[in-house]
Amino acid sequence: MLPFFTDPYPDELIYSAIARYHFYSGNIDYKDTLEEVFLSRSVIPSVEIGSHFNAVTLQIGNHYSVEKLLAKYTIYTFYAPFLSRKRQLEILQDVQGDGKGLYTRLGMVAGSICKKDGLYYCPLCAEKDIEKYGETYIHREHQLQGIDLCAHHYLRLKKYPIDLTKQSRIEFIRFEEKQMDFSTLQEVAQPNYFDIQVELARMTNQLLNSEIELFSREDVFQKYRLLLRERNLITTSNHVRQKELFVNFQAKFPKGFLEKYESALNEEDEYNWLKVLTRNMKRHVHPFRHLLFLYFLDQNIESFLQVREDAGPFGKGPWPCLNKAANHYKQLVINDVTITRDYKSVNPIGTFECSCGFIYARRGPDQSKEDKYCIGRVKAFGDTWNKKLHFLAKGKENLSTRAIAEILGVDSKTVKKYLSKDAPKEKVQSKVNSALLQQYRQQLLEGIKKYPNDSRTKIRERFKKEYAYLYRHDRDWLFKKLPSKYRQISVNEIVDWPSRDDKYCKLIKRLYEELMVLEKPVRITKSLIGKRLGISSKLEKYLHKLPKTKKLLNKVTESVPEFQIRRCCKIIDRMLQEREPVALWKVQRMGAVKSHHFQEIKPHLEAYIHMKQEVDKDERTTS
Repeated sequence: MLPFFTDPYPDELIYSAIARYHFYSGNIDYKDTLEEVFLSRSVIPSVEIGSHFNAVTLQIGNHYSVEKLLAKYTIYTFYAPFLSRKRQLEILQDVQGDGKGLYTRLGMVAGSICKKDGLYYCPLCAEKDIEKYGETYIHREHQLQGIDLCAHHYLRLKKYPIDLTKQSRIEFIRFEEKQMDFSTLQEVAQPNYFDIQVELARMTNQLLNSEIELFSREDVFQKYRLLLRERNLITTSNHVRQKELFVNFQAKFPKGFLEKYESALNEEDEYNWLKVLTRNMKRHVHPFRHLLFLYFLDQNIESFLQVREDAGPFGKGPWPCLNKAANHYKQLVINDVTITRDYKSVNPIGTFECSCGFIYARRGPDQSKEDKYCIGRVKAFGDTWNKKLHFLAKGKENLSTRAIAEILGVDSKTVKKYLSKDAPKEKVQSKVNSALLQQYRQQLLEGIKKYPNDSRTKIRERFKKEYAYLYRHDRDWLFKKLPSKYRQISVNEIVDWPSRDDKYCKLIKRLYEELMVLEKPVRITKSLIGKRLGISSKLEKYLHKLPKTKKLLNKVTESVPEFQIRRCCKIIDRMLQEREPVALWKVQRMGAVKSHHFQEIKPHLEAYIHMKQEVDKDERTTS
């Protein structure tokens, strides 16, 4: 154990404390300092975090633990909340030894943005350090990627005038007062960025001073889900509305801000950082981008800690039965909820069904615990409620309708409705006009005689009024006089299939031309053609007798990808005609093609665009 050590100041990097130890110990060779602090002369010092913490804690005193060094005197707390519990434990093991793979686990190797090429300080913070401690030191919060301002004084951070790339790898750099610029006169280059930069710096300060165990990637993801749900950015099927999120997120930041901080988004990229962040994928997302997302959600670290985990639009079950007629009223006895979508507001609708038969629904998401006891609409009252209603209505108390309604928690009109619904009803005999009956009988008989080959369906279509009246008042007579249900086809009635084949081909060609010029394209299928021409059953049963028709159908009908290509090409034609830049992401959105399907047809569309542009170029050259 060392005879003395320069204990770290508040928010000081352990690297900076060791640099001050080297200065005060009088060591000339940095390897001597490495051996004294790390018990090894081959350690390469690291500014941001470090390694060999087991050895360091042995040397500098028992009041320092590995966990304390990592949490209080490195920038690890900036990354920790957005790592999984498993990854956090792995990093704790890494820093105790040689730290191999540490920066890869943190994502600082592949996922770094806005890298700083030196050490930074705030002039006012440095002045206060000198006034209070007699010297200045390297603050953690001033070294973080993406942070340009001091969270306390809102001044732009200044770079310490030493180039790390030109120093020895084992050299410890200590801030010296004579090397620093304490001027606070600074120009605000982009005023519309300033407020966001201040808020991000504040969040960083809160993050560095939070307890590591309060956060993990799993917790953060669930909190994000709840905040997105409150903004109606989660579907009833529990997916993020990525298009709406993209538009709203972009609108939150001034033009050029995301580009400046290397966080621009491409909507077409299925793996852009915003989609990765909200899909709980294994890919790492830089902490600074998490701060951008929190800013979008109008949160800071302190308020975000108070956000509960997402439990769905209606919370976690069980849910209460709200049947006032039941002895388990308001008890949590409903274990399942059926969630559907309100097509007007796009909000989730929860339907709760109790074993007593009471079914109610309400619109979500719930905003408070009290919402659990609210009914939006009763879908069914059930047997328990109905029995209680009749018991109260026939009881000795002789309760009024209003009193019953109050007991059952419904409107008095509802009580009247359900009492009258179960009251015995007298059958009302409809009056039959015998003269009209005889008239319709005669007309129908004449019609059957006039059209002897008509089926029952044809007779009903020809004599709608007569058929309906007789069906209602003289059904037995009607069915006796109608032609047999299974009319035998005459042997002489032979179908001329070649003639019918030619006829169907002409009809299909004409319909195909009409469908192809529709403003809103429809997919051309055998089913669609059959329905439009009224020959569905013929195409289903006798297509083998119609060779020309079969060949034509195979030629004109479309698979799903073929229809998607035709629909997108129509959109591309319109864009080119209006001299609008052809953006494939816009074509995908207007064509309503899902991303994984669009990737399959994308090469065809790119070839089509190229062909159209070449044709256009040739036409302009010729003219």
